[in-house]
Amino acid sequence: MLFSETKKAALECVLFVSVESLSIMEMATVVDLTEDDVEKILFELMEEYEKPVHGIHIIKIADGYRFVTKDEYSDEVEKILKPHISKLSRAALETLSIIAYRQPIIRAEIERIRGVNIDRVLAKLVEKNLIYEVGRKQTPGRPILYGTTSEFLEYFGLEAIDALPELRSVTEAEIADDLNNMRMKQEKIDDMDLVEEEESI
Repeated sequence: MLFSETKKAALECVLFVSVESLSIMEMATVVDLTEDDVEKILFELMEEYEKPVHGIHIIKIADGYRFVTKDEYSDEVEKILKPHISKLSRAALETLSIIAYRQPIIRAEIERIRGVNIDRVLAKLVEKNLIYEVGRKQTPGRPILYGTTSEFLEYFGLEAIDALPELRSVTEAEIADDLNNMRMKQEKIDDMDLVEEEESI
């Protein structure tokens, strides 16, 4: 089936202006097409934007898709854009790394691994919607079990939780370094959001 250039252009626009990744279902609703048709058009767009004449391309993140800048142009992007995303502290990264790889996990288990109180750090991660309460552990006191959210996947540019790097690091600090490196790469994706926000002002 051949799709009209109008529908293809509409899907391209929707992806470009979205500040978050869009699922196939969301795109189908907006452009008034079936999900199968959206997947076909999306595949065509992804192929087109992989050509070297384009500085951006479409990638899958979590359960959706979005435009991002290509890695080879990161230096140019960094020259024009200032850091704008609040960074996670070292303590937050280490705590998050433990939760990501050992979820579901309770606060006491995290504190036993880190050796420090994590009440404030845990509250901050919940506030940022990077972790959430999965349930309760069936032990005395029924402590809260924590796990990572879809926002966590977005934040680090992961398609799914099993896309985390293989756990080869020895310590939580080393794991935190790995997560930090992933986040630095993901900031290139967030840079596009800043451009769109500035253009709309």
